[in-house]
Amino acid sequence: MRWVTCRYADEERVGLVVDGAVHVLDVARPLLDLIGSGRTELDEVAARLVRSPDAVVEWEDCVLLPPIPHPPSVRDALGFLEHARGCRRAYGRDPELGEVWYQVPAFYFGNPATVYGPYDDVPVAPGSRWFDFELEIAAVIGIGGSDLNQRAAQDSIVGYTFFCDWTARDLQRMDTALGIGQGKGKDCGVTLGPWLLTSDEVEDRLAGEALDLVVSAAVNGQELTHGTTASMDWTFAEIVSFVSRGTTLRAGDVIGSGTLPGGCLLEHLNGDPATYGRWLRPGDVVSLTGDLLGRTEQRIVPGPEVHRLSTGY
Repeated sequence: MRWVTCRYADEERVGLVVDGAVHVLDVARPLLDLIGSGRTELDEVAARLVRSPDAVVEWEDCVLLPPIPHPPSVRDALGFLEHARGCRRAYGRDPELGEVWYQVPAFYFGNPATVYGPYDDVPVAPGSRWFDFELEIAAVIGIGGSDLNQRAAQDSIVGYTFFCDWTARDLQRMDTALGIGQGKGKDCGVTLGPWLLTSDEVEDRLAGEALDLVVSAAVNGQELTHGTTASMDWTFAEIVSFVSRGTTLRAGDVIGSGTLPGGCLLEHLNGDPATYGRWLRPGDVVSLTGDLLGRTEQRIVPGPEVHRLSTGY
């Protein structure tokens, strides 16, 4: 199943993609609420939408929002260690990672207040000159829980969607210097969409716990990278299990895979980042494409004015 959230009759409505069109639910019930009710409820609503939708909207006429417009939380893991190595190389650092990177999957909290739909314009982060994107996949939690083992963690995933992590690299550099974690470099948000692909649709793409989804990213129509989630060093089951330790995961929580190797502009940096000519600028178009996950396409637009601090940036 491919679930979407769309704008219909001036409301946020849930829809199911059927034969290339969107079958719209007849009540304004959030997808977050629907997936939290369990798989049986999800299947029953899907069957009803196939038989008797409130409306059928052609794909090109559908105004798509993020499938989960208001997630309870957003976390982003680092499931591909080669991405970390690539970023270290780009900044002229030793690419070797310390032992702790192989002991636990790193993750940080993102900003659930800034979530873009798959075709929304994306403003440059205020004050940033080194604006970047990152090609990722997100697992979305259905029925949550805490202290999950890996089997339960995999079972808790209701589906997957694209996760485009917008990153202001220059602001991130300041965050790193402060040493207390990700901050303003990541507040520029994430893109989710175009749909939530339910887990049953990818059962044949699971080899053990490794999920094999082929994806690619392009800027202005030129492919930057392509790869598969099968190359993750930490599987989604491991990441979700680790994330659930000592806390409760809730329906609609979004957990990013981390960036596929080569899936951001920083990893292609050669030289001084201040003179790098490939950072995103207004007018650039970023698209993510997957064989099952669909396609996003977003134009970069100018960001808002920076209100300077009295004694700093």
